[in-house]
Amino acid sequence: MTNAIRGVILDMDGTLVDTNEAHARTWVEALKAFGHEVPIEAVRPLMGMGGDKLLPRLTGEPKESPLGEKIAQRRSALFEQHYLPGIKPFAQSRELIERMREAGLKIVIASSSQREHLDRLIAVVGIEELIDAATSASDVDASKPEPDVIAAALDKLGIAPQNVVMLGDTPYDIEAAGRLGVRTIALRCGGWDDQGLTGASAIYNDPAQLLANFDASPLAQ
Repeated sequence: MTNAIRGVILDMDGTLVDTNEAHARTWVEALKAFGHEVPIEAVRPLMGMGGDKLLPRLTGEPKESPLGEKIAQRRSALFEQHYLPGIKPFAQSRELIERMREAGLKIVIASSSQREHLDRLIAVVGIEELIDAATSASDVDASKPEPDVIAAALDKLGIAPQNVVMLGDTPYDIEAAGRLGVRTIALRCGGWDDQGLTGASAIYNDPAQLLANFDASPLAQ
């Protein structure tokens, strides 16, 4: 089949690891430290975007400005010091990636996280030896929903978009992948409901449910 799946682009936060709430809280805390009182309800729907998109949306402050850089640095430090040590993978995240490898799929991670945090999260899931490569916000000019990190992942895969599927948990994954002709399998474990995940080729609760239905999923097509 010309559209047979040969490669997978994996999101990390909210997809393989339970980090979305932690990221939202660090943004609230970092913004408050610099005089911006932003309710967490305004931050949660933006999880999945990188700081280059999120910070201007919440404050009007470019991430590249001196103040924007200070806020982003504070947020990063808060996450690393207070939240990252307690982060856990979703159940059967590693087993799902193992099943992908057994199916002969190439795997590249495409994350809106900074590279140093992404490497730590890859270790949390325990999939260092199971992935072919990883791309992050550190590698591109613009984060999701811009398609830059997906384009970088496609380059590393070396596979045509119609033969690749994205695994993500937010509308920003679906939009970024779709702009390059890549279909998305969406997971609800990042906090979005089915309406928010409109446009996905298939939706599952979490990695465990996708693994249980692997043979009937787009991954096996």
